[in-house]
Amino acid sequence: MNQSLFTDIHDAESFVYSKFGKGESFDVGVKHAHIWSIPSLLVYMNGLIDSMMLTQILTLTQSTQAQVKRKADINEIEAMNSYFPYHSVTIYDSKDAWLSAVLSGQLGIVTSDGYVFTIDVRSYPGRQPEEPDNEKVIRGSRDGFTENILQNTALVRRRIRDVSLRFELTKISTRGQTDTVIAYVKGLANEQHIEFLRKRMEKIHHDGLTMADKALEEWIFKQKFHPVPFVRYTERADICAAHLLEGHIAIMVDTSPSVILVPTTIFHHLQHAEEFRQAPLVGTFVRMMRLSGFFLSLLFLPFWYLLVKESGHVPQFMTFIGPKEIGEVPIFLQIIFASLGLEFLRLAAIHTPTPLSTAMGLVAAIIIGQIAIDVGLFIPEVVLYSAVAAILTFSLPSYELGVAIKIFMNMLLIATATFGTNGFFIGILLIFMYLVSIKPMGVPYLWPLVPFFPKALARIMIRFPSSNGALRPFVTHSPNRKRS
Repeated sequence: MNQSLFTDIHDAESFVYSKFGKGESFDVGVKHAHIWSIPSLLVYMNGLIDSMMLTQILTLTQSTQAQVKRKADINEIEAMNSYFPYHSVTIYDSKDAWLSAVLSGQLGIVTSDGYVFTIDVRSYPGRQPEEPDNEKVIRGSRDGFTENILQNTALVRRRIRDVSLRFELTKISTRGQTDTVIAYVKGLANEQHIEFLRKRMEKIHHDGLTMADKALEEWIFKQKFHPVPFVRYTERADICAAHLLEGHIAIMVDTSPSVILVPTTIFHHLQHAEEFRQAPLVGTFVRMMRLSGFFLSLLFLPFWYLLVKESGHVPQFMTFIGPKEIGEVPIFLQIIFASLGLEFLRLAAIHTPTPLSTAMGLVAAIIIGQIAIDVGLFIPEVVLYSAVAAILTFSLPSYELGVAIKIFMNMLLIATATFGTNGFFIGILLIFMYLVSIKPMGVPYLWPLVPFFPKALARIMIRFPSSNGALRPFVTHSPNRKRS
């Protein structure tokens, strides 16, 4: 039952000023107005509301009461519930909940009898949906997620017109009060996975999640110092919708254009929308190239160094692989310096203004690289193979997995330099065992390779036609695995 939270408007005004301070924040709006003939207090955040829409709504409420009812015939609750000319009106029985809604951009209303309401006239600053830079496709939609969580849910709802699609809204953190949505299709997503996420979110007691989705990932999955990503990020609405229909769960965080997809395995990070926008045979070729790039980005440079280090065991037909001259600096240090140089080049490209980035790349790649060879710091083979290894890493669609692969590659390189052939193969074994041991949300990270599911692995290697009647992935534990 609705009850008044304040004795009158002045009590509400004192409460608002006690929270925000009087005149201390210019963006806090507190205004006296009349809704019909009911004296009211309006509380809002400048910059988060649609001023034009608010003006139109207030104009409509200035009409004569005869067009609604006589004031003696209705109370304030009935007036707001039945006659207010806007569809999104919420009544509150908690001061904190009402204040939190005002902070999120809704218009707070307090009537003369102390009843509190909000109307949703939010208009967040932001950009229009556009294709994300790191997930571009040749053919396909050009809209992507933005920093506005309302736009993001609408982009998904447009693609999945199903009454079973759920968007559970919750606020996380004590001060930031970040809007977070758990999105899933009821009947397709596993209820235990959904409950796991709910409980983990309830346990988050932090002052704010300013880093949005990444901070939330670390809180939910206790990532600590694991280098590999436990979740998949996407900025494409079609990818998110496709995963929801497979039984996955999406987590949206306000102010972030990236959406978290769970549960995932390492092979989800190697998929790209382009594979499904081309013919199955072409998609299979692209996928095989990408999978090959994944393994080569890890093994290519350490294996070349192993052949250089163990040149006596290299077959005669492969002797061209070794360097023609050693140089003054040990090859291991040359590789390390080249890898670090490429990382610094990548960081410089990120922080360099766009008009200067091309010139910076030419200077670094041509002038510095060539001079480094001429002065004897690098031999040409090191520059060549380090560049090839970097290109292979860039072929990975997941930036997070690409960085993890670089870390593993350097560890494997150090093991090879220290223990030779034994170090190379033992390093591979240790990396494999580490990946096998990871089970975020209880899902094996290397599924369907470990544990071995041959049919599921075939579907990862080959892009089958959509009409082939695929089942939903086993790792989602969907209660309804049959798709058609």
